[in-house]
Amino acid sequence: MSDLNDPRVFFAAERTLLAWNRTSLSLMAFGFVIERFGLFVSVLMPQHNIPLQRGLSFWTGLAFVLLGVFVAVFSTLQYKKVLRTLKPVEIPDGYWTGLGTISNLSIAALGMVLIVYFFHGF
Repeated sequence: MSDLNDPRVFFAAERTLLAWNRTSLSLMAFGFVIERFGLFVSVLMPQHNIPLQRGLSFWTGLAFVLLGVFVAVFSTLQYKKVLRTLKPVEIPDGYWTGLGTISNLSIAALGMVLIVYFFHGF
């Protein structure tokens, strides 16, 4: 429990949540690029006549996207845990604390949609 009675503690927690949000987005974007790299390579080498299959780039990209989803969900849980330790005086009056949570969970949901796209949009 915080004894500082200072709203900067809350804002620091929110900045940390948003930093994790950017990290999860970066992991998912990197995973998408890796997954699509396999398709790019198969287009560059049409002489091999190899049908498109799920190779190393697919599974590596999928792992990065899953890691991004995990980071988004876990950081939201951590943020909520920190919020429960704060006193009402540390959260500014009228400030809505749910926006960061909604943002992170939306990113996690979109990451799951991306995973479904990987499997069905092949």
